[in-house]
Amino acid sequence: MRALLLASTLLALPAYAETVTVEPQTVTEWKPVYGRVEAKETVPARARIGGTVIELTVSEGDLVEAGQEIARVHDDKISFQIAALDAQIAALQAQLDTAEAELKRGEALLERGVTTAQRLDQLRTSVDVTRGQISATEAQRAVVEQQAAEGQVLAPAAGRILTVPVTKGAVILPGEPIATVGGGGFFLRLAVPERHAGTLTEGAELRVTTDAGEARGRIAKLYPQIEGGRVIADVDMEGLDTAYVGLRLLVTLPVGSRAALLVPAGAVETRSGIDFVALEGGAERAVVVGEHIQSAEGDLIEILTGLEAGDKVVAP
Repeated sequence: MRALLLASTLLALPAYAETVTVEPQTVTEWKPVYGRVEAKETVPARARIGGTVIELTVSEGDLVEAGQEIARVHDDKISFQIAALDAQIAALQAQLDTAEAELKRGEALLERGVTTAQRLDQLRTSVDVTRGQISATEAQRAVVEQQAAEGQVLAPAAGRILTVPVTKGAVILPGEPIATVGGGGFFLRLAVPERHAGTLTEGAELRVTTDAGEARGRIAKLYPQIEGGRVIADVDMEGLDTAYVGLRLLVTLPVGSRAALLVPAGAVETRSGIDFVALEGGAERAVVVGEHIQSAEGDLIEILTGLEAGDKVVAP
């Protein structure tokens, strides 16, 4: 019987216990805020000429490369201008042929002494003027052709199409945006209350809650201008889901520190809704616990009341 009692007593005792001296420790205070997934560069793809959208090859969410054609704008007046300039060039070419023929006859007549050198100079001048008019008209035609080529709307940067405010067949003006491209990578943008501005530093690590679990990020940039009582900050993080630009994610960032009494989580025992901590010597003390804290030492619990600095706690 005595052996059985001894065995049951040994089984009831913890296999291993240690004594921890409670001392104030520095605990980082975290503040939860929401961040929005934003593109680092939001660039509109604008039409360079006015006209009708005859082609539109992208929609919201598509990925594009820099310089890729995403739309085409056509202006009927440009075709009419090119036709008119072609007619002018043809008429000037006919005038040039006539002027060159008269110049050849004038040179022949001058050799026989029938005409004067002054008349021959006039004929040469007429040929040169007509050639100059043809060159000027051809240059004007090249300008109009360039305007027609500018009907191509190209993606200004590589990235994702965020908005497409026009449709095929719409009439637009020069400079009107066809689409908005988000490129240059993505980040989280935070709006933190200004009372925490002094605690924020570039490079500080923070925690981001995603569908896949908790991830780590860092503050990449702090903007000096406060808008609406809030400090704007950009956060870089690996594995950021960019399927939805504007998606809100919960971000927990450090905003300060305080001293707290921490004990191992196993040192707290709950009985009848009351938390107890075993002290060295066998005594127990009722305590009020705070938040759980993960640290390099393991899972710790903050003790709000019930313990003082220097108390020795038994932790199994």
